[in-house]
Amino acid sequence: MDYILSFIAGGLTQATWWQVVVFTLVVTHITIVSVTVFLHRSQAHRGLDLHPAVMHFFRFWLWMTTGMVTKEWVAIHRKHHAKCEKEGDPHSPILFGIWKVLFRGAELYREESNNKETMAKFGHGTPDDWLERNVYSKHSLWGVLTMLAIDIALFGAIGVTVWAVQMAWIPFWAAGVVNGIGHYWGYRNYNSPDTSTNVFPWGIVIGGEELHNNHHAHGTSAKFSAKWYEFDIGWCYINILKFFGLAKIKKVAPKLKLDDSKTGIDLRTLQGVITHRYEVMARYADVIKSAAREELAKLKDSRKKGSAECDWTKLHQVRRAIHRNEDILQPEQLAAVDKAIAQNKSLATLVQMRRELGRIWESSSASSEQLLNDLQAWCQRAQQSGIAGLEQFAQRLRRYAA
Repeated sequence: MDYILSFIAGGLTQATWWQVVVFTLVVTHITIVSVTVFLHRSQAHRGLDLHPAVMHFFRFWLWMTTGMVTKEWVAIHRKHHAKCEKEGDPHSPILFGIWKVLFRGAELYREESNNKETMAKFGHGTPDDWLERNVYSKHSLWGVLTMLAIDIALFGAIGVTVWAVQMAWIPFWAAGVVNGIGHYWGYRNYNSPDTSTNVFPWGIVIGGEELHNNHHAHGTSAKFSAKWYEFDIGWCYINILKFFGLAKIKKVAPKLKLDDSKTGIDLRTLQGVITHRYEVMARYADVIKSAAREELAKLKDSRKKGSAECDWTKLHQVRRAIHRNEDILQPEQLAAVDKAIAQNKSLATLVQMRRELGRIWESSSASSEQLLNDLQAWCQRAQQSGIAGLEQFAQRLRRYAA
């Protein structure tokens, strides 16, 4: 009886509370690494190739700790990128609301996993060997039940809590925080055509997935950090695997090159602008934000004097939308922006020239020569606009190089 009570109290290890906590943090972190390195960067986006032994370890570990099927996860994530923020996106907080994605993201995942069309269209190229067909996919419940037995054997009754934390870790952090908060709150390095954000500049807890806006700007890159102050722990693990010959990095985001010696706009400029178009639009968004702040300040002074009340109100209402990528704005938001800036020449010019700049890389039929002429003409108009921020932006644009 004493042995049974002792086993219930502490399992085979008789671990202290802090040892249980350390174990839980270690195993959940391995699960996060398995998701970000194997499922996300390697399988979904092909940013790197992994040694078969490493791939199988990650598949086995995810089977034990999440019960997720590789093909399902990959297909759903690829569809998210293909349909981002639009009808068909499996887990967009813009469509479903932030709270549903944050706390019920796993339910959205399960619903989409039953969509055979999604699996057929987006799930190609994932493991399809005997183990995948007959164990990992067919009996996904076996793995998590085995993990439950291991946790109870190691720690006794508290092992059930350890197992529950393991089971909730990915649904909360990946399905909830990354897919929810990562499209709702944070900062943006790139003005990509979605609402993706970098939740924190230090990607540790979720393996680097915190740098979500960077990822959406360069989806196939195996590295998620972009600025000098950003840290991607997943990238560290990838480089360790590479050092031991267990990973091959295929793609990383191109580095921005600014050539201070350039005085004109040539094909190198065009290629650089197109390659770094999301960074270009992020800098342009800063110009619009600055101009909008200045205009609001002017209108605020006029309002105090008893005029410009209506203009100030309209511009203030759209101040958060005016600098955003128009691809993610609703028709009514676009109409409100156009109405608010109709009487403001500077803001109207900035918004119109942003649209014209975007058309340069959106054109699929124009030749390089035509695109180059369009870019040269755009920069010339920008420098003759009389808008200081726009003139400085055009001057910086000349320095872009492929």
